[in-house]
Amino acid sequence: MPQPLFGRTALVTGGSRGIGRAIAERLAQEGATVALTYNACKAAADEVVETIKRAGGSAFALHADLADAEAIAPLFEQLDRELIERNGSKTLHILVNNAGNSGWGGLREATPDNWDTLFAVHARAPFFVVQAALSRLSDNGRIINISSAAGSRAMSAVPIYSMAKASINNLTQALAQELGPYGITVNAVAPGWVCTDMNTAVRENADMVKLIEGDTALGRFGETSDIAAVVAYLASNESRWVTAQVIEASGGYKL
Repeated sequence: MPQPLFGRTALVTGGSRGIGRAIAERLAQEGATVALTYNACKAAADEVVETIKRAGGSAFALHADLADAEAIAPLFEQLDRELIERNGSKTLHILVNNAGNSGWGGLREATPDNWDTLFAVHARAPFFVVQAALSRLSDNGRIINISSAAGSRAMSAVPIYSMAKASINNLTQALAQELGPYGITVNAVAPGWVCTDMNTAVRENADMVKLIEGDTALGRFGETSDIAAVVAYLASNESRWVTAQVIEASGGYKL
């Protein structure tokens, strides 16, 4: 198949499972050399790398706990070494801010520690990952933030998560303004209900599944590949005139 991303490099945070894994595999399939980060499970990250290599792609995994702001500088030092060894250059073409953690918990259950952890991963980390990437990011590069439909359609069951994702939407537009003169596009993809392990309990509840599917124009939960397809478009040259957008990929949820 054509490889529109051949010769490009990509960093996908949280690329060892779920939506991040699907994004890493799709970008590699389209020719990019993919660096993916993981936190808790090295084995899962190694499995993604091996899957990509077996399919003829190029990938490697880097450990980073993005709840810790001090982990970002070492992450990019590792990334530089790996890219220089492979390509002779530390240039980065595509950055996907995908890493996340579970956001369940309403107003009554929330704690300051819960708040801090969610905002550290979903809001602070993308900001400072972009800051660190700027000296490596090529002109006409791509930044793609993974947001959520909850960022613009708040859910009372996950108020902290909804607020953090709303902040990513705002950051996306601010970065698009600042980086536009360099030809760098900045967009966000906002998934709706997608089949991932973060919402397994919801999908095991038949009544909830019926309710969600009934509220979705396309009548089903999304697959991780549905989100990866939108990211692949935004990473490609075909999206060169698209920036500052929050693209909801929800199958038409809650229309």
